[in-house]
Amino acid sequence: MSTPSVDGLAAFLERQRWFAAKDRPFRVTDVEVLATIRESPLVELWLVHVEEDDVPVAYHLVVEHRSRPLSRLSHVLVGQRDDHTLYDALHDREVTDDWLALLDGSREIAGLDARLAGPDPWPDAGPSLVMTAEQSNTSLVYGDSLVLKVYRRPQPGLHPDVEIHAALADVGCHHVAKAYGWIDSPAGTLAFAQEFLVGGVEGWDLAKSSVRDLVREGDLHADEVGGDFAAEAERLGEVTAEVHAALREALPTSTWGPVELRARAAQLQASLDEAVLAAPVLEPYATVISVAYDDLARLDAPVPVQRVHGDLHLGQTMRVATGWKLLDFEGEPSRPVFERRALDSPHRDVAGMLRSFDYAAHQSDGDIEALAGAQAAYRGLEWAERNRAAFCSGYGRSAGRDPRVDTVLLRAYEAEKAVYEVVYEARMRPTWVPIPLAAIERLAG
Repeated sequence: MSTPSVDGLAAFLERQRWFAAKDRPFRVTDVEVLATIRESPLVELWLVHVEEDDVPVAYHLVVEHRSRPLSRLSHVLVGQRDDHTLYDALHDREVTDDWLALLDGSREIAGLDARLAGPDPWPDAGPSLVMTAEQSNTSLVYGDSLVLKVYRRPQPGLHPDVEIHAALADVGCHHVAKAYGWIDSPAGTLAFAQEFLVGGVEGWDLAKSSVRDLVREGDLHADEVGGDFAAEAERLGEVTAEVHAALREALPTSTWGPVELRARAAQLQASLDEAVLAAPVLEPYATVISVAYDDLARLDAPVPVQRVHGDLHLGQTMRVATGWKLLDFEGEPSRPVFERRALDSPHRDVAGMLRSFDYAAHQSDGDIEALAGAQAAYRGLEWAERNRAAFCSGYGRSAGRDPRVDTVLLRAYEAEKAVYEVVYEARMRPTWVPIPLAAIERLAG
């Protein structure tokens, strides 16, 4: 069923980090009520249908109805409907226990299918707290034991994040958080509960700290600074290779021959053509990028393909006391589910991580000056090269083959990622465009 229009809904969407059309025209076309999960106060699960550049997209909202305004929820005001004020209910810990009741089987709601991931006991959970770092979803931490990821852009079928976590658990892979359960609906998977990694530090934060240490020293090389990250990068490479091996064991694999490689190269070229239109700054580099894709099309050796992470970077990793964990196996949220579940070369994940090291080397924080000047630029490049090499060495030691050996594959996937980054930065952070452009120049040789 549909609900009447909501005053202020479009403005609410524009303020959300997970809303993809903040920088371009869109219109709300319909609001569909998927389910009611609480009667008092009324809490509904909505599917908000939006047209972004004439492309239909659906967003998942958890909406709380109040008969009078609540100041404590004013920062998540969704809008007004009739005489009710509507809020994003994920930010109200008075009602977020409903999700846990659905998952542990205490409650059943028509249209929703809650599933447990395995025999592990359901953890004790405290009050919820919204994590602020999410880009494309919203995650709630319950106490120090459980995190619930609420997907904002559901698509029909099992979510890749859920599918891969469950598959890795089946083969005993411990390099990911433990899965507890998930909630499905006709619109797709709405939420996924998994272990909260207590004491974990994001790989991106650790890498940034290492870069800060290097910049502050000024006259030291990357391997001479106390915060050298190379050993961690090497271990992260090993873990990535082990996760890839577990994915091969748990899920289907195949091989690309000349036909598939030509088709993949054609896809990359088509994406490049679109990218040049979206970010004309790419035009001078289009020819050299096309050469990398042509080389891929001419490969005559078979290329193994499998399920991969699909969007691997330092922000998708966590260092805990026992080692590295990989997070968020959903792939790029803007892509259709069938694309995110498609088999691909593990080099795609390797390339994503290599690009992430490059970004970490160029970052700046408020407590240090931006990386600028010949000395700092040189040190940043040195840091990136050192950690890229360490990651590949660790990966190769575990996998039995260093990914740098496959120069054509790795170059094509790095180029694809850098092109994507240029388009993103041109749209969202124009001053950052030189970072991926420098990578493209490096790939050009």
